[in-house]
Amino acid sequence: MKRFFFIAVLTIAMLYILEVSEAVGLNSFKPNLEVNHIANEYILKWQRVPYFAYYEVEALSMPPTADNLKSDGSQRIAIYRTWKNQLAIDENFPFRTYWRVSAQTIFHTPLGKYSDYVNLAEASGSTVKDFDKVKPEPTSLYPAAAPASIRPMLTWKLVPGAVYYELEFLTEPPENPNEISSSEKQLRLTREVFTNGYNADLAWYNGNHIFWRVRALNQKGNPLGVFSDATEIWIDHNLIPVIKPLPNNHQPPNLPAPLYPAYSWIPVFGALSYEIELTSQPPENPDGIEPSVYRIWSKTVTGLTDCYDDQPRITPGKYYWRVRGIDAAGNPVGVYSDATEFTVDLTRGQYAATFGDSITHGGGAISYSPADFDYSYQTYLHFPAVNLGKSGDTSAAMLARFDQDVLPFKPKYLIILGGSNSLRGGVPAEQVITELSGIRDKCLINGIRPIFLTLPPINPDAISEAFNEETVSNWRTEFDTVNNFIKQQRYFIDIEPYLADSNRELPDYMAIDGLHLDIEGKKLIAQIINANWTRIIR
Repeated sequence: MKRFFFIAVLTIAMLYILEVSEAVGLNSFKPNLEVNHIANEYILKWQRVPYFAYYEVEALSMPPTADNLKSDGSQRIAIYRTWKNQLAIDENFPFRTYWRVSAQTIFHTPLGKYSDYVNLAEASGSTVKDFDKVKPEPTSLYPAAAPASIRPMLTWKLVPGAVYYELEFLTEPPENPNEISSSEKQLRLTREVFTNGYNADLAWYNGNHIFWRVRALNQKGNPLGVFSDATEIWIDHNLIPVIKPLPNNHQPPNLPAPLYPAYSWIPVFGALSYEIELTSQPPENPDGIEPSVYRIWSKTVTGLTDCYDDQPRITPGKYYWRVRGIDAAGNPVGVYSDATEFTVDLTRGQYAATFGDSITHGGGAISYSPADFDYSYQTYLHFPAVNLGKSGDTSAAMLARFDQDVLPFKPKYLIILGGSNSLRGGVPAEQVITELSGIRDKCLINGIRPIFLTLPPINPDAISEAFNEETVSNWRTEFDTVNNFIKQQRYFIDIEPYLADSNRELPDYMAIDGLHLDIEGKKLIAQIINANWTRIIR
């Protein structure tokens, strides 16, 4: 036994000497990190250290200050450990993340130095400069063999972050492709385009073909990229236009429908308002103008291209929604859109659910609703979760609807993010804490583990500019009070430090409107949750 102990001590001593020896050079090892963007993954690779070691890969929210210092815990989004000299991560990490790798041994953490950091945006070839060159991609084609009527529906792929679009009609291909300035060939131009489609009225044009192109704009009306390639439309003036809104459905097939659905569509020419109809069966009168006999709910909205369902869709089964345009006199404009189906399945929420206000419900960049799942953080989670968020909720409203909206799903884990609307409206932090405590207690009584997220910061100036709403002057103190309470709970995930700028406000690249996080922000929230999930469910 003594001999074994002596050998073990001698071995450990020799390993230690080997690691610290200047002659061997292990203590000066520095990996060279490379990142390649392949398919839907980033592949991180580095050379092996000539020694028995594993590797630690860090994802950071800001560049590290030195290659020999550990990162601040508030900057570290995630850590991955592997015995291999490569790691694959998916595209659901935000661009503004910084990655480095180090070798790890018994005595040294790290062994030698950390690699130089790599930024995902640069690794994918999508630098900030390249973002300014984003180009919409048309998806509607009207060749000579299949011409359009005088009212064609023009569509293109969504441009992430675009608040609205500028569409240009031209007599011939422009003289300035891949630029942001208007063409000398321009016939007409419109900026009244708030989604990725436009029902054009070409009754004014007598020719049989015309060109169009589109570019994205930010909230200030400045170009978010270059014009799309000019697309030719062939026109048959004798065709009778088919006027029907086009459902704009962006729900991934693997995600459950949110408890409070949002419906989105591309509008039609001549409609001032829209009636949305929800049915329990496929409508018996497709391409009609009369309500379906299977109607269970309807709502009319004016001047919008989306609609928030104000009722929780909690009864299991299939649902169908469609929309029709209405003119100023209240008459139908064209016919109902094709019906779009979604399914309510309570079993999909039995593992986890998310509960909160609009940050949980989804949407962002001013023009996007929860119907666009790119703006929902649930899209990027590594585990199944049903979205029980409701836009506009206060912490009091969340507490009031808990029994109705949460208990039927019987989730094992409930991710809770709420209170921002209450606090910025002047509700005292103590009251919000009381209401969050009530939600926690209801969870515990019903065998649900409550997992709180700290409140993200806000940007009052951006909120005022986007919504013309004021924020109470002491918002930061009140947010801090609530977040300190959250950090005293048994189960919580601290997301606030990763979402704050040097002024402890929400930066504009995270949320154009100062409140609703955009795609990068939603990805970041999800990855912070993913990185903490194993710890939080132990």
